[in-house]
Amino acid sequence: MEQRKLGKSNLEVAAIGLGCMGMSANFGPPPSRQEMIAVMRAAVDRGVTFFDTAETYQPVHQRRARRRSPRVIP
Repeated sequence: MEQRKLGKSNLEVAAIGLGCMGMSANFGPPPSRQEMIAVMRAAVDRGVTFFDTAETYQPVHQRRARRRSPRVIP
């Protein structure tokens, strides 16, 4: 997957990221924890290294999913 530099740093992320807002209650009921983990793992398997999360996206719900998916976010 194509990489992009973040600002003036040497950090690089995949050109395509995963927006995680839909993994919370912002767009109706959140998906199950198993579904969220499966989506994140599938994204990583496809080379995604940028996950767009924010405290306003139901932070506890997303952090729990990320913790249970150590392959996605160490």
